[in-house]
Parts: sequence; C-alpha cells; structure tokens
Amino acid sequence: MSEPAALSETESGTGADSAGLAVSLRGVTKVYDSGVSALGPFDLDVRKGEFVSLLGPSGCGKSTALRLIAGLNAPTSGTVRVSRPAVEVSGGHSIGFVFQEPTLMPWTNVRENVRLPLKLAHVPAAQADARIDAALAQMGLSEFADAYPRELSGGMKMRVSLARALVTDPDILLMDEPFAALDEITRFRLNNDLLALWRNLRKTVIFVTHSVFESVYLSQRVVVMTARPGRLGAEIRIDVPEPRGEEFRTSADYAGFCRRVSNALVPSYAGQPGA
Repeated sequence: MSEPAALSETESGTGADSAGLAVSLRGVTKVYDSGVSALGPFDLDVRKGEFVSLLGPSGCGKSTALRLIAGLNAPTSGTVRVSRPAVEVSGGHSIGFVFQEPTLMPWTNVRENVRLPLKLAHVPAAQADARIDAALAQMGLSEFADAYPRELSGGMKMRVSLARALVTDPDILLMDEPFAALDEITRFRLNNDLLALWRNLRKTVIFVTHSVFESVYLSQRVVVMTARPGRLGAEIRIDVPEPRGEEFRTSADYAGFCRRVSNALVPSYAGQPGA
C-alpha cells in the first residue's frame, strides 16, 4: 500500500482557522534521506493566542515539528495546516521564527539586523523605520539601535533576534530553545519579558525547550513528546491565574505542575542511552 500524500498548507479563513486554530498537525511524520525517522505520527492542535511548549528528550523531533510548521521542511506524510490573516500588511509574515542561536549579522548594527526581513520584503524605508522603532522598543533595545553584535551580551543578542522576528508582526511565533545558552538570571528575565509580550500582543507561541521549569512557567499547555520518532506522550494544562510572576515561580502550585510534567517525561526517556 502506498504512503498517504503529505500536505503542508497555509490557509486563510478555512481549515485550521475555522475551528479557531492557528496550527493543526494530523498524522505528521518526517523521515530524512538518511532513513532516520524523526517524527510521528504526530498530532497537534494549537489555538490562536495560545502559548504551548514542546518538551521531550533530545532527538525526539521537537525542532523538526517547528520546521514543518514554518514550512522550512515538508512532512513525509500527514497534513500541516497553518492559518493566516485574510489581509496581510506589507512585509508581514504569518510566522516568525526565533532559533537557538541569534544568527545576527556581525558587520552591521542592531537596527539593520532587525530591518533584514523588511528589506527582503521590499518594505518602503519610512514604513520599515516605524516598525523597527516599535520592535526595538518592545524588546527594550531602543538605546542599543546603533550597537554592533560584538558589543552585546548573549541576552541582548537574543532580544535582537526576538525584535527581528516581531518586526514582521507575525501571528505565530515559533521559538526553538532560544534561552538555552543563557545564564539562569538572564533566562528568568527573558522568560518574564516574553510572557509580558505574549500578554500584550496575543501572539500564538510554540516554544521548544528541554527545561521542565521553563515550560511550566511560560505555558498554558505543555506537550510532552516521546523519544524518537516523536509522538504525543502527554499534555498538561497549566491552569493558573494570569499574570504570572515571581510569586508563581516560588509557589506550591508551580512545584506541583513541575512534578506532573517531570513524571510525564519519565516514559519518554525509557530505553534511551544513559537512561
């Protein structure tokens, strides 16, 4: 029997959007040319405005899932549907992607690094300038607009990467372990800033992390994936009042959710090397 045809779609007003969904994956698999089966079959629904974390062991397909949603890779089988607005602004994108490394251009300043996606979209300079100013202000970077990447800390570089993703005003923000290389204090501050942005802008956020603690602090829902090929292992909804802050991070509720997520992870590591 032949494999079902894979489908990767960006839809407007129908499909995922009709059910209030920003992203919908159905029976998605990914097998690389090397023969490695990285993902699936994997199902995932993410509602508009929801903050969801993907959590699981290394190599379970978390980053692969993000790349399929972004359209950077095609699924081997199954369907990937992403809603987008019926009317898009000039230079806008339905999806913004923040990678683990900031990948800034070292030869130019913060402002020009943030300008890049607008420049590629041929947005007029006056319109681009206004949007760059807004993105820099959102990330607390206004006074660093003329600084070069070599002059910035790791946390500041990641802020620039976030500003560059936000400057296109995406509806969906995909984040692939963006804070993994940062020290704990900087990571906590950026977690707080990201939550504030999410509350203010109401973007849909899909966030990949290896940290139980980070996933619980940030997310409305934690999706725990199994070992490769990644499948849905468990879903834990983090039902706590907003806004969250340091009181939640030190609360009994937070500790309880962390225990639940950690317990859900245990089967994912069964049989893994070093487990």
